[in-house]
This record gives sequence, structure tokens and C-alpha cells, in this order.
Amino acid sequence: MQAQIQALLAAVERGAGQGRAGGSGLGSHMEMAKPAIFNGEAGKVGGFVTACRSYLKMKMREGIVEEQVIWVLSYVQGGSADIWKENVMEELEAGEMEYESIKEFFTSMKKEFGGGEEEATKAAELRRLEQGGRTMEEFVQIFKRMVRGSGYEGRPLVEEFKRDINGGIRRKLMEAENPPTSIENWYRRVTALDRNWRESRKEEEKLREKKETMGGAPKQEQRQSLPRPLVW
Repeated sequence: MQAQIQALLAAVERGAGQGRAGGSGLGSHMEMAKPAIFNGEAGKVGGFVTACRSYLKMKMREGIVEEQVIWVLSYVQGGSADIWKENVMEELEAGEMEYESIKEFFTSMKKEFGGGEEEATKAAELRRLEQGGRTMEEFVQIFKRMVRGSGYEGRPLVEEFKRDINGGIRRKLMEAENPPTSIENWYRRVTALDRNWRESRKEEEKLREKKETMGGAPKQEQRQSLPRPLVW
């Protein structure tokens, strides 16, 4: 089985190196780290999938799904992963390929080896997340990263985001004439609102400092420069 994978992998890499019609070919000339061997450990499946995605995006963007799956399988070795890989390879050889995209394959892989633990862990971390003193731009990026693999989507995702952001911004948007409904609209509008508020605070601070400089210090200096009265 391993020999078959290596033979198929060699053909795949030759095709990726030559490039495909319509592609720029830039990715094939860039050096990228390949993923570490994955042996089926649940705690490592997320990192393995992320590493594979990055490599495929740059090196095999135009590859068909079967080629991409074969490439990923070449880094799946040892432990409980061997049996799963053998089953997938048998499906490929029998023409029973059921993955319409590499994303679908990765989702299946996470379900196979994650056992639901990774999703539960990420969901728990998301519930503990709070904006605090972060800017909204920073927080939105953190939230997006933590959402991946958490199982949150649709209305529950919006409600979780609303709970995690600071109360002042949340109330302003919920009391607006047309409050946002989709998560993308929430991202966009809270970021704009937070940015405007912070810029307004900076302007107020500048004006306050300017008033203190122009209206306070010169008068004090003028009083200190007056001559002392003579005492007879």
C-alpha cells in the first residue's frame, strides 16, 4: 500500500512542478515547509490539517481533489491512522471517491481523529473569550481564529460574538435603527464604531492638552515673572 501511495505521489508532484494551464506558477518556485507525519493523535489533527492547507494552497492550488488527497495521505503514517489511510486508498482505487473538495476531505479527517474533543475544547475557549481592552480589529481576528473548528455558525455564532464584545458597543448597535443580523455585518459595523470612538477620544485628548498649554501654563509663567512688591 505504501509503495502504491509513493508511486501516485511521484506522479502528482511531477504535475504540480510543471504547473497547470491558467496558473501563475509562482507557488511552485517558493520554498515551503511540508507537514510533519501524522499518526492519528487527536490533539495533532488540527495542526496537521493547517500545515497541509498552506502547502496545497501554494504548491497544488490547481490540483484535482484526488491528487490533493493522495498528497495528504503520504504524510499519514503509523498508529490508528494506517487503517484509515488504507480504507481511503481502497476507495480511490475502486473509483468510490466521495470528496467533492479537499475541504470536505479535511472535515472528514477531523471528525475521524478529533473525536469531538477538539470542537468541544474550542467551543469552551470561545465562551470564555472577552474583548476587554483590545481594539475591535484585534478582537475580530482573534474571534475568527477561535471560531474555526468550534462548531459555531449561523445565529448561535452571532449571539456568541455579541456576548464577547464590550457592552457599550453591543448596546449601541442593538439600539440602532437597522441593527446588524449576519456575523459579517457585525464584524464590519463594530469595527467601524470602535475605530470612530477611539479616534474621537484621541481628538478630545489633543484638545484638552492644547487648552491646558494655551490657557494654563502661560498665565502661570506670567504671574511668576511679576516683580515682588517692595516692603518698607
